[in-house]
Amino acid sequence: MTVFTFSQARQNFAQVLEKAKTEEVLIKRRDGSIFSLRSAKKARSPLAVRGLKTKITAQEIVDIVREVRHRP
Repeated sequence: MTVFTFSQARQNFAQVLEKAKTEEVLIKRRDGSIFSLRSAKKARSPLAVRGLKTKITAQEIVDIVREVRHRP
């Protein structure tokens, strides 16, 4: 964990952000208040899934879906 004064953080903001990528950074003000800075995780779509390599054709997939839709 790295601690910067407010003035140091303001003057070296790019460096502060680089540090925050890998560790928590604290920024301390003269009045004693302390702020924590760390990088946020990127949100991924739940629909962003990797594809599978299969030997099934697109037409076979369409046929299966149609068959399932027509089941009673």
